[in-house]
This record gives sequence, C-alpha cells and structure tokens, in this order.
Amino acid sequence: MKNYFLTLLMSVFIVNSLHAQEDVEEVVVTSSLTSSALADIEDPLHVVEGDDIDSSATQSLGETLDDLLGVSSQDYGAAVGRPVIRGMTGTRVKILNNGFVVQDVSGMGGDHTNEIDFNDIKQVEIVRGPSSLLYAKGTVGGIINIVDDLIAKKDFNEQEINLGLETQSVSEGDSQSFSYKNNIAGFNVSLAFKDSSFGNYDIPDGAVIHMEEEHHEDEDHDEDHEEEHHEDEETSFLANSDAAKTAQRIGISKTGDWGYFGVGFRDQESVFGLPYHVEPPGAHGDEHGDEHGDEDDHDEHGEERIFSSTNSEAFDIQGAYMVKGEVLKKIMFNFRDTDYIHTEQHMEMEEDHDEHEGEEEHDEHGGHGGPTSFLNDATEFSTVFDFGNDVVSRKLMMSSINSDMAVVGSEAHMAPVTSEMFMLGYYTGTNFDVYDVKFGFRFDKINRQGGIIHHEEEHHEEDDHGEEEEHEEEIDYYDLDFNEYSYSFSLGREFSDNLGASINFASVARAPGGMELFMNGPHLARGRFEVGDPDLDVENSNNIDVTFDYRNGDYYGSLAVFRNDVNKFLYLQDVEEHHDEDDHDEEGHDEDEHEDEHDDHGGLQRAEYMQKDAKFNGYEFQFGRKIDLANGYLDLSFGRDAVNGKFSDGTKVSRVVPARNIYSVKYANNDAYELKVTLKDVAKQDDIGEDETVTSGFRMLDLKAMKTFDFAAGSELSVSVFANNILDEVARNHTSFVKNEVPLPGRNVGVRLKLNF
Repeated sequence: MKNYFLTLLMSVFIVNSLHAQEDVEEVVVTSSLTSSALADIEDPLHVVEGDDIDSSATQSLGETLDDLLGVSSQDYGAAVGRPVIRGMTGTRVKILNNGFVVQDVSGMGGDHTNEIDFNDIKQVEIVRGPSSLLYAKGTVGGIINIVDDLIAKKDFNEQEINLGLETQSVSEGDSQSFSYKNNIAGFNVSLAFKDSSFGNYDIPDGAVIHMEEEHHEDEDHDEDHEEEHHEDEETSFLANSDAAKTAQRIGISKTGDWGYFGVGFRDQESVFGLPYHVEPPGAHGDEHGDEHGDEDDHDEHGEERIFSSTNSEAFDIQGAYMVKGEVLKKIMFNFRDTDYIHTEQHMEMEEDHDEHEGEEEHDEHGGHGGPTSFLNDATEFSTVFDFGNDVVSRKLMMSSINSDMAVVGSEAHMAPVTSEMFMLGYYTGTNFDVYDVKFGFRFDKINRQGGIIHHEEEHHEEDDHGEEEEHEEEIDYYDLDFNEYSYSFSLGREFSDNLGASINFASVARAPGGMELFMNGPHLARGRFEVGDPDLDVENSNNIDVTFDYRNGDYYGSLAVFRNDVNKFLYLQDVEEHHDEDDHDEEGHDEDEHEDEHDDHGGLQRAEYMQKDAKFNGYEFQFGRKIDLANGYLDLSFGRDAVNGKFSDGTKVSRVVPARNIYSVKYANNDAYELKVTLKDVAKQDDIGEDETVTSGFRMLDLKAMKTFDFAAGSELSVSVFANNILDEVARNHTSFVKNEVPLPGRNVGVRLKLNF
C-alpha cells in the first residue's frame, strides 16, 4: 500500500510543478499507447484489426497471432496458446488490455491460459521498442495490447448492436456473442457478452506420440492391456482437449473538453480439459501392494476427466484530465483491481455411479488428493503525464502494483508470494528533418516475499486407526529486492519516398518471478519436479535490430535483422541426479531401499530454474505486390522468419521456434467480399537443446472467405467461412512442453455470422 501513497504524492508534486496558465494546441492521436499515429511508430509493430479477428475461427491468443512474422504460439491444446515473439517466451511477452497488464497466472505454468476476451475488440497491437517501456516491466519480447471500448474515450455517435454466431467442425463446437454501445443521456454505455463451448478436437491419424513408460515395456503385460493401449493410440480425437468460456463486461464513461472518466467491470469464467497430465508413482492403489495399481484403478473407475477452471473479475477506473498548460498538457490515470483463480482437478467419468459415489471411491483408493488452485489478487495504479507539444512528444509514467499469489491444494509446493512493485518511466520522440528519434527509460523497484517449502518425509504414515498422518512442512522465508533499469532508443530515417530504415537499441531487465524463485514440488502438467532458486539474479536483455521498409507503386517489402544478448538468461533445465553407489553396496543395502531414501520427488523428472548467458539472432522479411483486378485488388505476399538461440557454452536453447515460410494470396472486391488463402510452411526443428527431441515440419493451409450484405436502416450481415488445416496435416509446435502428446487440431471448417444494426 505504501507504493500507492508514493505514486499519488509524486503525481501531485509533478502537477503542481508543471501546471501553467498558457494553453497549448492539442494534438489528436490515434494510438492507444503513444502520442504518435500508429502508422508513424518506427518500432517494429503489427496491428490486427478487430474485424479480422471477428471473421476468423475462435482460437487461443497465440494461435490467433501465429501468422504474423516474428510471432508464434506455445500451446497446450486449443484452450492455451501463449504468444512467443522472436524466441522470447513466457512472461518476457506481456499481455495487456487497454494498457493494463492482464493479472492472470499464465506465468505459473505452460497449461495456464492468457485470460483475454476477443469479443468486439477494436484491434490487437504488438509493440516493441521505446513506447513499450511505458506500459509493462520486463518486456524483453515486447507487449501485446488488446484494445476495446469498455471505457470509451470519445462519445459514441450512434447506437450499435452486434450479434454473433460461430460453429466449428473440428470440435463440434459453437459460440454466441452480443455487444451494445450507445450514448444515453450523455453517458457512453458499453456491454458485451460471449459464450463459447468446444468439444474434444479431432486430430489426424497417428498424430499423438506416446512417450515410452517403464510399465509399458514390461514383458509380463497381458494381451488385453496391449490391445487397450493400441486402441487408445488410434483414437481420432484428443481426449480432454475441450474448452468452454463465458466472458462479459460492462463499462460507462463521460467525456468532454475537460477529458474523460469511466468505470468498467469484467467477469470471465472458463473450463478446459488438460490433454496431458503426469501421475507420479503411488497416485493410485500402490498401498494395496499392486504393482499395476494405477491401471487397475483406472479400469475400475472408467475414463478420467482432467480439467482446469478459471474465474477472473477485474474492476477498472480510467480517466484523463486536459490541463492544457504551458508545459503539462494532459494527465491520465488508471486503476485496476483483479481477483483471479485457476483450479486444476480430476474427476472419474463413470457410467454406473453418480458423481459423489465416484468421488468417495476415488478418495478411498488413494486418489489425487483434491484440486489445486492458483490465486492472484492484484491491484494496479498508474499515472501518465503528457507534457509534449506539436514538435516533441514527452510522457512520464508512475505506477505501482501489489500482487498476492498463492498455490493451494494437493500440488501446493510453493509458499504464498507477495510482490510490491514501483515503476517510473519516461518516453520522448521527435523529428529532426529526415530523422525520427525516440527514447524510452524505465526503472522498476520490486520486492518479493515468499518461501521455499521443504518436505521432511516423502511418505505418509498411518496412525493406530489406519488413517494417514501428515507431517509438518518446513518453510524457509525470503524477503528479496530487485532493481530493474531498462532503456530503448530508436533512430529512423526516410532515404527517399520509397525507402525508409530504422535502427533500434534496447536494454531490458527482468527480475525472476515467484515460480523461478520459490517453486519446490511437482508440476504434473509438465511432468516435472520443479525447483526454484532464491539466489537468481535479474535477467538483462540487450537487443539491436535494423529494419528496412520499401514501397514502390504496387510493390512493397520489409526486412528486419536482430540480435539479442541476454545476460543471466532464466530457464528451466532437466537435471540428472547421481548417487554414490558405495553408499549401499558396501553397507549391504539393496538398490530399492537406496532409491526410496533419495527419491524425494515421486519418480518425476527433476528440473531446476537456472541462469546462463544466451544469444538469440534472426531475421524477418516480406515482399509482395498489390494488383488492381476487376472491381477490387489482388494482394500476393511471401514472408519468412527465423530465430536461433544458444547459450554461451555453445549448447542450444530449448524450444526455439523453427524457421517458417508464409505465403498469402488475398482478393478483395469493392462489392464487400474477400477471399484469403494462407500457407504456412514450418521447417523441421533439429537444432535442439539438451532436454528435447526433434520436431517434424508441417504445412498449414488455411482459407477464409467473407461477404457482407447490406440491409435497410444501415444494418449489415457479415458471413465468414473458414477452413483451417485443409490438408489435415499432423502438426505440433516445437515450443510446446507437450508437443508429442498434444498435437494441433486437424481439419477444421466453420462459419461465423455477425449482424450489426
């Protein structure tokens, strides 16, 4: 809470120091992030219009942006797809909504989703460089900002109602959406609702690669089990790959010459299956002395349902006050309070028993021990001072975030983590003749308080009544402080009317998160026993990229070459444990007893969070031609992106995106219809790290056709037909922790309707 008071006091001080009486002419802006128009930002940038998302299949955030150069997806089934930018994964890519960092728990696991809502949005912005430093810390990869009209900054001119319907064949799923915008009695009112339900998705034959397990290799397996296992491999769909989500929001705002002020509320709930989840030895039946107790229990209870549910509530206050002083032009303030919970749980799917009987038998046979919940209660307050003019753009930002994260339940192997962050940022940009110069600086002060849980004994003992007796856990508590210093500089020049170039430097710091510092327990979605390290230091990324843009008549093209040197790169590494054989051979202990003494993580692969210097380099280029044809135009383009990553000792960084070629053909007619075909040719990834395997390449062919029908009174109906993975190729993202067991969906044909009136 002290950071809030510090931010408020500094805000008042700056207002008193900069306020003056003389008015300055206001500059109209179109970007939600900087004081420049979107087309004028020299930083590497993509903008995806909301209409493009409205006419495409409902997908995860990562898959939605996967066709963009330099942007890919790290997936965990259809419901989870976290964006990867130029090889940077996880929390190195910040997800924002209207300039606020989305406070979910996606950074705590590869199976955790980004909590975003694509219903009736204006656009999605992918931003790197100086401007990104104003809005999020640790933006090594950049920021992805989802922009909507929850709190309108300008008055709605007329009533707008949208109704949407969608169906998909690959999962036999559908969605319905509604949105409403209007100015009522001088107040801007915005409403939106979307409900989606998608079943288990179809996969091509032979798409799932089952990792060999020791009990599958035993010679004493009976024929029935072998036939059952073979049948599972031949399934035409991916079990537990379903997803359902409900998202709703309401906002109200008031605008005027003085600025704007508004409040908004979001509520999102989702349920989605986990198509891959490891059970450590002893999870079922082992107490009965049955070597294959897990298999017998599985047969008795039927198919197991493994799923996650999320609930997110966010309350926003946003506003801006037009000071129009000689120095200070505008003050923008933002407040968001978020309560988020992500719960993982198991349920037996039985035909002859009801849900409660199944739960009782499950517990009786030594089941999973109940659900595990990941919680985050976060509050953010920020103030941005705009004291630019028509020559120079200048902004100063102050922000504070308090976050309380906890893991509760059967897999709760991280003590609660409290984080207090205070941020100070500065951005400026101007033009000198043919040069365009931008600079950004950011300082972040972070305090994390948490602990490492140590388990004294692995096995539970039974008391005189036959009930399990739990042992107390020891916790080592830590109070850690980190300082982050980040800056970015961009210099752009127009060499001619056809050719422009820019060079960008950035040094971005990122402090380790709670999982990297304090985790000490099983992460079954990854099949790992993960161990954090409270001695980890701040990661620092030093990036340089050079970009060329060319346009001459119908022809256009771009080229970007980049290098990123990351000092103390944070990563999760599988490690092997070696025991001294003399400890048991000379003293007469057998091997099994020795393993019981040393195996304190239930047979899971041990993985530790480590740091090592790493280097990433790569390129992105695109060229195309836009040709006038009939009553419209034909746009042909080819693009390619590639990135390489290796550590300072010469070993490769794991889960790096393979090279991709992207071919696109688009025809748009003036009579309001368009057709687009995209072929994404993903190369085989055999340049791999120590703890991963080769991933085969694939070709993803997608098609989308859209037609708009105009009706009376200004109403219109947009009909979009899409077909994804038309070739029904076996495809998997190399960046995924579960790429073998969780392939991408097969052929998917669907329709989206949007009625606007």
